[in-house]
Amino acid sequence: MHAFLDARIGQRGMTSVAQTVTAPANGVYSLSAWVAGQDADARFVLRRDGRPVAAVAPVFDGDYRRWTLTDVELRAGDRLEIAFEAYGGDTDAGWVAVDGVMVSPGLPARPRITSSSREVVEIFEWARGKAAGWVQQCGAPGPLNMDETSHRPPTAEAAYAASYWAGYPDRTGYYARDTAHQVGGAHILGLDAENLTMLRSFAASATAEHRRWPVWAVNFDARTPLSIDYHSAREFVRELPAPFELVEKCAAAFRWSGDRRYLDGVLWDFCRRTAEEFVAQQAGRLAGRPVPVAGAAGTHIFDEVATYNESGERLVEAGDAVATQYRAYLAVAALADARDDTELVRAYRTRAARLRAYVNGGWTGAGSGAAMNRGYHADGTAVAGWGKENSWFMPLKGVLESGAHNDAYLDYVQRQALSAEGRPVNAEALTYLPDVFFRHGRNEWAWQWMRHLYAERDKRHATRRFVNGDYPELSFTLISQLVEGMMGVEPDAPRHALTTLPRLPVGDGPRGDGAQGDGQGSVQWVEAADVPIGEDRFTLRHDGNTSTTLTLRAAPGTHYRWEARFPGTYRRVLVDGAELPADTFEAAGGRTGTTLTVRAGEPRTVSVSG
Repeated sequence: MHAFLDARIGQRGMTSVAQTVTAPANGVYSLSAWVAGQDADARFVLRRDGRPVAAVAPVFDGDYRRWTLTDVELRAGDRLEIAFEAYGGDTDAGWVAVDGVMVSPGLPARPRITSSSREVVEIFEWARGKAAGWVQQCGAPGPLNMDETSHRPPTAEAAYAASYWAGYPDRTGYYARDTAHQVGGAHILGLDAENLTMLRSFAASATAEHRRWPVWAVNFDARTPLSIDYHSAREFVRELPAPFELVEKCAAAFRWSGDRRYLDGVLWDFCRRTAEEFVAQQAGRLAGRPVPVAGAAGTHIFDEVATYNESGERLVEAGDAVATQYRAYLAVAALADARDDTELVRAYRTRAARLRAYVNGGWTGAGSGAAMNRGYHADGTAVAGWGKENSWFMPLKGVLESGAHNDAYLDYVQRQALSAEGRPVNAEALTYLPDVFFRHGRNEWAWQWMRHLYAERDKRHATRRFVNGDYPELSFTLISQLVEGMMGVEPDAPRHALTTLPRLPVGDGPRGDGAQGDGQGSVQWVEAADVPIGEDRFTLRHDGNTSTTLTLRAAPGTHYRWEARFPGTYRRVLVDGAELPADTFEAAGGRTGTTLTVRAGEPRTVSVSG
């Protein structure tokens, strides 16, 4: 639907445009549209058989924004009216424009968040509703190769595959980097089929003709490379961390879903080839490395670059590539473990350990903070200072060993991100910072960045083409940061196991620039209900960082092994009120907890004290 309601709305009082369709089957859907306007009030409304079932009043600033109506339940034969109504403002110059109306399938999972913090609940609800409108209908026809430079009708159309937007919202495809960062949030919303399709499409594109590089972006048909980023088999965007991140996310999607299709076929082949053949192909750019270190000697993104940071700085080896190579090794080891290939598990764990030892023992140098190396030039010169992605990806991926060296670098990342000269201008880059800080127990900083991203959702994106909240990565990552980050959920669906670690920002502590928090950041308790894991669901509640309750929703007789962890060292562990010996887990700052069995429908509570 394309519509324009012009200045006459000021004279008529109200005008509208509508389209009526008949629901072909029972289901739950979301409907979204790009709406712009000025000097007018408007409503995006949905009526079923003549009665309103959902509505939203868009806020106008003259530019297009995406508005979504979620959780619309329909029955076969329902007559659904999609309407846009405009009311005149103070002048006769008001107008409303509508474009890109889209129907998305309802989210397969409907998790819920409750909390002592209204802001936690508000962020989750906004992010869930926003993400729902980015999901494509499998089998629906749509254009290919549309982007912000296209000023003509599409020249090609295809049936879209099960997928979701991951990248610029004015392009008809999804990106490797964005997809990797959105996989966790997508699973929490039940989008496992979409994750599988999208990861498989990247894996299938890593052909010998492409020298085992996956393409950078794929159209929503899950087959055709997006033309703005793909000119030929020798000329397409290639950024070195992406193949390694895709391998890492194959393992992550497998742990969440338990889908054994990640263990064979094109996905397993891609993971093995990337960690073996691709690393060998990209290593050796610099002499004297005791272990293979992948690099890229290109001068621009269509000619192989070593980093995600598209600043123009020419690095041959970069911190984000080294860190993601390390995680790819661990991912292949985890997938090999699920395949019962003990020899391969041992081989890749050894490779990961050796690479990590080298990174900490020589590659990053002897400096700390701003003096720590984060890349190398073609002549072997080390590069320190602030490199955005090639800086924060090192603590994000855990390649830096715990201790003073890592702690100092986390402090440095926070100082730089808070500074006017160091902060990335694009919001999607900032979406990594909560992940970085939650991983290392800097809970107040992580929560601060989540709140900042949410607060800035209505500001113009750096491209000036849309607002920050209309970049899909923002909504998907806020969801994963609440469940995987703040609630510390680590799934292992294939083994019916779950690890939890509360990371609640209970103190609203210092921001990292010396200033205190604003007094509104404390989260005393949080509960996530109906979170999917494999074929099951669970509800998890943290009261502070010392008490956790887990309830499993599954078929009778189902049970999970739960490793309940807590930050810090404690003498007493209580399980359902009974004291048990405490386990101490090795980690920075210590971890205390215990392992127990949770059966379907039987809540279990673990707490620590002393």
